[in-house]
Amino acid sequence: MKLSKRYAESVKLIDKTKNYGIKEALELIEKMPKPKFDETVELHVKLGVDSKHADQQVRGTVVLPNGTGKTQRVLVFAKGPKADEAQKAGADFVGAEELIPKIQNDGWFDYDVVVATPDMMGVVGRLGKVLGPKGLMPNPKSGTVTMDITKAINEIKSGKVEYRLDKNNIIHLGFGKVSFGADKLKENYDVIMNAIIKAKPAAAKGQYIRSVAIATSMGPSIFINE
Repeated sequence: MKLSKRYAESVKLIDKTKNYGIKEALELIEKMPKPKFDETVELHVKLGVDSKHADQQVRGTVVLPNGTGKTQRVLVFAKGPKADEAQKAGADFVGAEELIPKIQNDGWFDYDVVVATPDMMGVVGRLGKVLGPKGLMPNPKSGTVTMDITKAINEIKSGKVEYRLDKNNIIHLGFGKVSFGADKLKENYDVIMNAIIKAKPAAAKGQYIRSVAIATSMGPSIFINE
């Protein structure tokens, strides 16, 4: 596969034989040639756990001090006063059973996060096969099944992100935009890494953090010495 000229130029800036300090790595990203859009900066953390075991799951949420740079569209499943509360708190979409055919049959996914009150989970559960694979299913652990709708929406809109293992025991997430600059990105990075370290399962044995890499959405990976 032919690499783009911009990607090839970016690769030249990286010493593949070394692991970088996070600040140095972020400053490298600032020097890389830019595409015509503001790229997301991604974090990839490989952990020494086995996600097949329930007692070795690593999952949680954290509010980034500088946000993600992305406007999160929130869909809330709620009724009555809680639906009114969701509207006032700034939810982009609010509804109940009437949304099921729209999502199931019409493939409607114009939202980034789904929040539900506990009493609506029977309804939302019918969408498990559709929302689950897209990582959109509300979950109490991520604070998206809650009676405190206002708090949930405020946190999501102000930069709350969820981290969770994939089947290869790697956490992938975006933690800001290139335009944030190295200092703000480092603040976000530190908050996420501290949360992942604190979330170490008691059952995890041996080296917990195996490797850490960052990359822009269109750029090469830079490995970090953690």
